Amino acid sequence: DDAAELAPAPARDETILALDEALARLASVDERQARVVELRWFAGFTAEETADALGVSVPTVHRDWRAARAWLTLQLRAAAGDA
Repeated sequence: DDAAELAPAPARDETILALDEALARLASVDERQARVVELRWFAGFTAEETADALGVSVPTVHRDWRAARAWLTLQLRAAAGDA
């Protein structure tokens, strides 16, 4: 049934919630890194577009992107371990 295939799995809902919470924690630690994630991941901006939007260099966006992904990965692994 097509409707059943479109229904989100509970694990996916938990992952999205955990990501939202981790992103909020990241924003409290490093607002720019959180903005880079929002622009790159959620808005689909390129590194160049993100740099323009934030008024920083492209290498800074790349550094923030790498650091934010690593930080979020650790947060999500920790959250999964708590479940």
